[in-house]
Amino acid sequence: MNVLFVCSRNQWRSPTAEQVWRRHPELSVKSAGTSRNARKPLTPALLQWADVICVMEQKHKNRIVAEYQRLIEHKTIHVLDIPDDYKYMDPELVRLLEEVVAHRLGL
Repeated sequence: MNVLFVCSRNQWRSPTAEQVWRRHPELSVKSAGTSRNARKPLTPALLQWADVICVMEQKHKNRIVAEYQRLIEHKTIHVLDIPDDYKYMDPELVRLLEEVVAHRLGL
């Protein structure tokens, strides 16, 4: 399963999610940001690659739906409800990602 993790700037939350889940045997993971200033900006190619999209906040889903509606018509988007309160690989963020993503993806 190809999973794309998305936050705003691809600086802390989505790269942490990518790092946490990159060794899972059933997943191929990437991350991106919705902001034009993101380290790795979201692209149509990344959305096409993804089977499942995990966004950190509702605003990320809203932006993806507004900008790429036709590309994501048949994609599952999970809103993880993880606020921008954490730095890269923060232990609490790692714990949240392990728990919430496993639950949402049925792992």
